[in-house]
Amino acid sequence: MESKPVKIQIVDYDPQWPTLFQREAEKIHSALGSRAHAVEHAGSTSVPGLPAKPIVDIVLTVSNSAEEGEYGPSLQGIGYVLRVREPNWYEHRMLWLENEVNLHVFSAGCPEINRMLLFRDWLRANPADRDLYARTKLALAERQWRDVQEYADAKAHFVNEIVGRALVYAGQMSPS
Repeated sequence: MESKPVKIQIVDYDPQWPTLFQREAEKIHSALGSRAHAVEHAGSTSVPGLPAKPIVDIVLTVSNSAEEGEYGPSLQGIGYVLRVREPNWYEHRMLWLENEVNLHVFSAGCPEINRMLLFRDWLRANPADRDLYARTKLALAERQWRDVQEYADAKAHFVNEIVGRALVYAGQMSPS
């Protein structure tokens, strides 16, 4: 059976996104206490002025994301539902809250955390790359996709290019 194509909804930046993040960060910290090593606003909703899918991405760092029993029940208690389990990709877990939040859970020291935050910080500080990324996202959102992951994969080249510039600027690698 063929699935129905997915249309990606991109909306203008909403100044309420940081407020939504703050509300959820406080709930997560209350639910997990010291088990929440860090809670960060990531993704396009964390970059002022950047159009985005209207779902806030949050990165939660725990001791070991594979140990779901250490954090899962507490997060479920505040409304989160496990949607993705990726043991072969940094033991990533993604929980979802009422079509408002994607909560990405990683283990402390995971390099993907730094990559996501470097991308966010670079876009916040570099209007030219923020605008390039916005144009790219808006153009890709015009197309039909099998699923949201196919759309994300289509953006990967642009994301990697921008992260590469940020890494070179940060002195973390030499230009190729």
